[in-house]
Amino acid sequence: MKNIHSFHIPVMGIGFTIDTPLKVAQYGIDSVISLVDDILLEKLRKMYSEKFEIPYQEITEKIDDFRAKRITSYLNLISDLADKKFETLKNVTAEKSDEIKTYVSMLPNGSSLKAEFNKLTNNGLNFTEIKNWASKNLSMGSIDVNIMTKVDKDNYVKKEKLPVEYNDAHAALRGFANSKLNSSVILSAGMNPRLYAYMSQFNDFYPNEKGIIKKKIILKVSDYRSALIQGKFLAKKGLWVSEYRIESGLNCGGHAFATDGYLLGPVLAEFKEKRNELETVIYDLLNNALIGQKRTVPKIALKIEITAQGGVGTEEEHAFLMNHYNLDSVGWGTPFLLVPEATTVDKKTLDKLALAKEDDLYLSNISPLGIPFNNLKDNTKDVEKETRINKGKPGSSCPKKFVALNKEFKEQGICTASREYQHLKIKELKNQELPVKQYQAEFNKITEKSCTCVGLGTSALLTYNLDTKTEGKGVSICPGPNMAYYSKVMSLKNITDHIYGRTNVITRSDRPNLFIKELQIYLNFLKNKLEEAKVSMTKKDEKYLLTFAKNMKEGILYYHHLFSNLKHGFEGTKTTLLNELAINAKILQQINADIESLILVPVKS
Repeated sequence: MKNIHSFHIPVMGIGFTIDTPLKVAQYGIDSVISLVDDILLEKLRKMYSEKFEIPYQEITEKIDDFRAKRITSYLNLISDLADKKFETLKNVTAEKSDEIKTYVSMLPNGSSLKAEFNKLTNNGLNFTEIKNWASKNLSMGSIDVNIMTKVDKDNYVKKEKLPVEYNDAHAALRGFANSKLNSSVILSAGMNPRLYAYMSQFNDFYPNEKGIIKKKIILKVSDYRSALIQGKFLAKKGLWVSEYRIESGLNCGGHAFATDGYLLGPVLAEFKEKRNELETVIYDLLNNALIGQKRTVPKIALKIEITAQGGVGTEEEHAFLMNHYNLDSVGWGTPFLLVPEATTVDKKTLDKLALAKEDDLYLSNISPLGIPFNNLKDNTKDVEKETRINKGKPGSSCPKKFVALNKEFKEQGICTASREYQHLKIKELKNQELPVKQYQAEFNKITEKSCTCVGLGTSALLTYNLDTKTEGKGVSICPGPNMAYYSKVMSLKNITDHIYGRTNVITRSDRPNLFIKELQIYLNFLKNKLEEAKVSMTKKDEKYLLTFAKNMKEGILYYHHLFSNLKHGFEGTKTTLLNELAINAKILQQINADIESLILVPVKS
């Protein structure tokens, strides 16, 4: 059944959408659970089992394959509870009619379902008719999961390394594959060939004769080339990518995977232009692989969906992305952090988010993964980190070790945010006997790493008053820059009405267009990269900066042509958009001149 909503809720952090499907799936809204933290999933499984009086048996670390089994058990529980909620909603009675009215009221205005329901109920509520109609027409939102492909730590029993299938991402994939869910896994953070190959061991990822896939694959990508490479790789193993989820490289929440200056608009335009080609090329590879494996070949060609997310904030932007680029859905992430009916954010962090302005939101280097990370100033996890540094005890105790991936000091890996790693790095640093200023700069680079694999899940524990003895009370939060324009806690009805243009929850009048905002963020990113290169310019730096600037120039020219020739969308702001483009084009011109003047200085090869 075609999605009834034109938006989805992407994964946010580790814990912020950990039980979102239980809150929104009954209303037909798709959402995503992170599978990073099996310890947190187990704690919530226990909590929900007690709440709904379901027998619970703890899955301890002493049990073989405990990580995968915890994930499977949690997903099965959420599936059962969400199904029950949805069935209750459809089983409408005189006493329980509000839920189905809420479901319908949140649908887009042009929805045929909404029109049918209104027609059906014009002359009062005939509950038998409504039940029959609901059973045939209403659908539940998908309970999808996210796996960060590179968060695939090796695991050991004592000092003996376990086989690769016990690695974290592999075990998470197995946990999803063994669950009862009929949904999708979103693979993010780039390609992991071993993990992709491992997927081919599970029958649920393959299509049946009718082209139905029980467990679908979604790739989160930031450019067409990446989508093509990964899609081909999986197709050669008989695995079909059902959706390519395009995310802005920098105008997003969480980790920011910057492109080489490719802006969202041109990227979406390339997908629109090459969509049929992408579908055909990859399907041919899939077909050949399935024949070679003697597997079922679908009788009809499989289709792909193209979706986008990152920085969208108004109904006009949402509608433009859907219509101009022929998208199947648009992801709304950051604003949902202010919706307790959808996400799980503790009160203290919720209040901080509501007050956050542009200067409070920044692209940081705090992630132990070494990837730029969108951060909120003075979040309680960073405050906790600074307190330890001031006491002369930098680094986390690293209670969960999900990103203990650095093998600089030992084969089993250490997290760069851990006390152990930072102690060893600072010891190395002291031995270099650097000048005070240089020493402090290097010291700050070591100690700025934050224990995000714990901090991004703690909010759920605080919200539900669960034990935080192991984790502590510090919360990391990762909103996108768009958070600056949302200033109040919202209901689920508030935000869906905003998405579909029935109300406006943004009180500020100075919010820039999503394309302009992303352009500005990329310009700042390029400026910072240029400053870094000034310290020690290499041929690699030179090529990177020139390519980045060239791609951005082409992006600005694309937007100029787009905005100049638009007949539908942004009519009221077209002049402003063109003026802002011109201003940013001049900024890029100056940056480019600075790059070229720096290149005149001899560089290191």
